[in-house]
Amino acid sequence: MLPLMGILSFLALATAGAAATVAAVLSRIRPVPWPGFCALLALCFLASAVLVYCCGWFAVTLGGPFPVVCADENAAGARVETQTQTFWPLRNACVYSDGSTVEHLSPTYHVLIRVLAGAAAVLGGVAALLRLRARRPCRGPG
Repeated sequence: MLPLMGILSFLALATAGAAATVAAVLSRIRPVPWPGFCALLALCFLASAVLVYCCGWFAVTLGGPFPVVCADENAAGARVETQTQTFWPLRNACVYSDGSTVEHLSPTYHVLIRVLAGAAAVLGGVAALLRLRARRPCRGPG
């Protein structure tokens, strides 16, 4: 699974970079081709969401962003019982014998992934609507 996620993150980085570059070139064309421009921005945001997820996945898989993943005891003196990892939502948590849990991955990943994916969905819908609108024949009066 680790090589697959590495390939996926590399492809997401390349796709986001290429889409951003082509969108920058398209923005200089007058008049701006809005359906294509919105579609490229949607692709860029979607690839960025995938890249952020892959980075979070690597952080969870490799033990989180902290040098010591779980302390042997928490502040109340309870011993560590288990370490749980989930990949959606991304989290790496230490569960102690008194029932307390310490999470080692902030919810920032989740918010960023959802914002990027939401922006990609909205821009994809806008691109589709603009494309449909551009294909309709103009009807004159009468």
